[in-house]
Amino acid sequence: MGVFARYGFRKTSMDEVARAAGVSRQGLYLQFADKEALFRKAVAFKLSRQLRSAKLALANGHEGLESRLVAACDEWAGRYVGFIGADAADLMCASTSLAGATLSDYETRFETMIAAAIAESALADFCVASGCPPADVARVLHATARGLKHTCQSREEFVRRMTVAARMFCAPLTRHVSHQES
Repeated sequence: MGVFARYGFRKTSMDEVARAAGVSRQGLYLQFADKEALFRKAVAFKLSRQLRSAKLALANGHEGLESRLVAACDEWAGRYVGFIGADAADLMCASTSLAGATLSDYETRFETMIAAAIAESALADFCVASGCPPADVARVLHATARGLKHTCQSREEFVRRMTVAARMFCAPLTRHVSHQES
């Protein structure tokens, strides 16, 4: 994926991928029929790892909901801020056309995990009462992360802005805890 991220789908050659992987071009072709098949497999592999990392971030019982949401979004999208090379503008199109179903499946799984974390939190009742079901909130947080991934200049900026989004959502939890302590 690093080679695709640097050069884009069209400009990446199987020779470059083989060199980066430390295998021969022929060895690469024994595993993958063509560049499209290799790209699909690489996308699925990366998405699987991202989802696993996001799941671990959400499962961190030592952190509050806000921190876990930010960490999960950072694992899902923030890690790619500033990573894509100038020649890789075609990656989104290639991802959609070649691995669209896989990408959509993993995005749905990510949103489902976010929704479950929200539904299991102290904010669940507030979400329902305010007409914002956890699944809708998860979609909005995911859309925010996607947008920030493309507009932030650094991963630190991504985390800072994602924290604002998560904090806005989690504000009722902070008020709820403050009222209980009073």
